[in-house]
Amino acid sequence: MREPTPADRRERPAPPTRRRHRRGAAAAVAALGLTGALLVPSPALAGNGNGNGNGGHGNGRDTAQLRTWLADTYTSLEAMTAPATGLVSDNIASNLDPATASAYTSPTNIGGYLWSTVVARDLGLLDGDEARDRMATTLGTLATMDRHDESGMFYNWYDPATGDRVDTWPDDGAVVEHFLSSVDNGWLAAALRVVASAEPSLADEATALYDSMHFGVYYNPEGRPDLGVGLIRGGFWDEEPAGCSVPGSYTGGETVYYTCHHYDTTVSETRIALYLGIADGEIPPEAYWGTYRTFPSTCDWSWQEQRPSGVTRTYDGVDVYEGVYHDGEMALVPGWGGSMFEALMPDMLIPESEWAPRSWGVNHPLVVEAQKRHGLDEAGYGYWGFSPASNPHGGYAEYGVDALGMRSDGYLSDGTTDVDLGFAGCREATNPDPEFGDGVVTPHAAFLGLEYDPRGVVDNLRRIAADFDAYGPGGFADAVAVRSGTVAQRHLSLDQAMIVAAIGNHLGDGLLRDYVVGPDMEQNLRPVLAAEVFSSAAEPVRPAVTEPRRPVGTLDRLAGTGEPGAHLTVTGAAGVWCTADVAADGTWACAVPPVTTPGAHRVTASTTNDAGITVEGRTVTLKVNGRG
Repeated sequence: MREPTPADRRERPAPPTRRRHRRGAAAAVAALGLTGALLVPSPALAGNGNGNGNGGHGNGRDTAQLRTWLADTYTSLEAMTAPATGLVSDNIASNLDPATASAYTSPTNIGGYLWSTVVARDLGLLDGDEARDRMATTLGTLATMDRHDESGMFYNWYDPATGDRVDTWPDDGAVVEHFLSSVDNGWLAAALRVVASAEPSLADEATALYDSMHFGVYYNPEGRPDLGVGLIRGGFWDEEPAGCSVPGSYTGGETVYYTCHHYDTTVSETRIALYLGIADGEIPPEAYWGTYRTFPSTCDWSWQEQRPSGVTRTYDGVDVYEGVYHDGEMALVPGWGGSMFEALMPDMLIPESEWAPRSWGVNHPLVVEAQKRHGLDEAGYGYWGFSPASNPHGGYAEYGVDALGMRSDGYLSDGTTDVDLGFAGCREATNPDPEFGDGVVTPHAAFLGLEYDPRGVVDNLRRIAADFDAYGPGGFADAVAVRSGTVAQRHLSLDQAMIVAAIGNHLGDGLLRDYVVGPDMEQNLRPVLAAEVFSSAAEPVRPAVTEPRRPVGTLDRLAGTGEPGAHLTVTGAAGVWCTADVAADGTWACAVPPVTTPGAHRVTASTTNDAGITVEGRTVTLKVNGRG
């Protein structure tokens, strides 16, 4: 393990920064003059949030309610944490009986406890000394825990009572194959950045741990050979597992056994590991362009949930299909399953909306709105917030908005109803407008939308607390099946930590993001995020004929704006005047047979995108004066 970089002893140190040579920052932001409809949400969606979104904290009653929810939620984390080790259990019954706490925990859980303790201190639940002591205990235990020596990565399961690696599963005695997850280590590492910045007296300890973790171990430079860039693996085992694995070492050290899969979708909680690797200089910035915004819009990919539309843009020499799915009039970049935490969990710690106003800054509020509309309108549940969570009927399950996940059967909001919208031109829809059953909402998913729709989130959560037996001494129960009223009477520490983070950022003006960000991220990561333009939009981009603006002697060319990547047709009284493909900057132009006879001509532009959606613009009158 390397020695830590000496902490910068300012009032608040910067987060850890690698000492080794960094890769250069990404290229400057591309100048893409797109129409405003592509760049910002509609007025109905903008300005509802706070901090990373827009708007204020809401009224005093809401603030008091959020503080109560915060205090109770942190109480559940306290109940799950072993005082001797500072390690939080994975879960506990909602009555907080210590006997029900799980005998295992993960790096993500530990990270969530650390950032939650910072929030609890900053918002007045803990005094500074108590918070410091708690974090010091956790860091001290982390420093003694078994890890993969070369990469510094933590294993996936530990005993919270002792800090020992779990070798046999507590529930059934099954032998544990020791896995080292890229995303789980990402959340712990991000939390270490929080501690190093938030608590100067612990900066050395947190930095030492952070600096010993090398995310380059997960990066396969040949992950996307079609693009010439790489992807990160799901993780590795240090001994060959029984199932599928790929032996190798991306850092040139001893052989490990990688997962056979990569993380290849952009809207995924796993991007936290990619962000840290880029910030640290261990993963090249162009790796960000290797993940799919959507899969291609061709019949070869018609197994995906719906046909995307979009346009190809080039960043750092890499062609990226900026695809979107459609939900009513909205267009947004989907996740794999359509869950809230895939989209918004990284936004808890990385200022995505601020740094990427033309991509994440547009997409995040649309995801929140889509989840809300699904729960209240499409499915008629009366409540919303869908993400993987405890199954109220037993176990754990993946929940989401199926139509907004690329997986063909998605994450189902009621666990059973599979929406099938078809794939325009390739596959017919089989279940486009289903009746939904016993929908399962999880409060943490709603909380993740707090900065983008505080009024809607608080109202939704108040209804959940009032209408179900879903709130107790540790805050909200993990999930509710809203039609049967069945409640998962458990708290998962990660879900509770997401609630704490969401409230902390909302009431503390993005406090966790401020702690995470340092010069390394500003230099290496921010320019990458800033460069991108998603095809997301709050409403359809209506085509317009903008040229010629004045009467002309000869009318032989038309130009205007429209949805990037869509096919445009201009028609008049006599039929089609011309066709064009809308360019990536939202402009188009086409030649028409010369018109010299004086008079007025009424024409209308319409576009049809890859998803088969046609949008008609306003009819305009073009005048020819015969003076050419």
